[in-house]
Amino acid sequence: MKQVFSKIASFLLALLVLFSTFSFTVEKHYCGDSLMDVSFIGNANDCGLEMQEIAAKTSCCKNEIHQIKGQDQLRQTQVDDFDFSKQQFLASFYFSFNDLFLEQDSKEINYNNISPPEILLDYQVIYQSFLI
Repeated sequence: MKQVFSKIASFLLALLVLFSTFSFTVEKHYCGDSLMDVSFIGNANDCGLEMQEIAAKTSCCKNEIHQIKGQDQLRQTQVDDFDFSKQQFLASFYFSFNDLFLEQDSKEINYNNISPPEILLDYQVIYQSFLI
């Protein structure tokens, strides 16, 4: 169970690093107030030849370009950057949560062939406590 969880977590973290470094551009083409085309890959298509002639006269068409930039550099921390308080936190975190994820082996003991112990005194009669 612990290995499956760690594999899933490492895969999700790798995807997070991959998507945080992506950069992409969204292009939108408007004619007046209406959205005509959206493109995530290349250039957005124009309205057409008839609309271009009208657009040249009235200039009602416009293009919007939204650039979403990813992370350019990934910083790798070194062990030298950790001061004593960070090391102490990591050590206490490891020791406190290490036992939570350990699998405990439980052994079943069957007492089928063992006889009960001999009762030397009958305590119910001695103390006169009977279940009704």
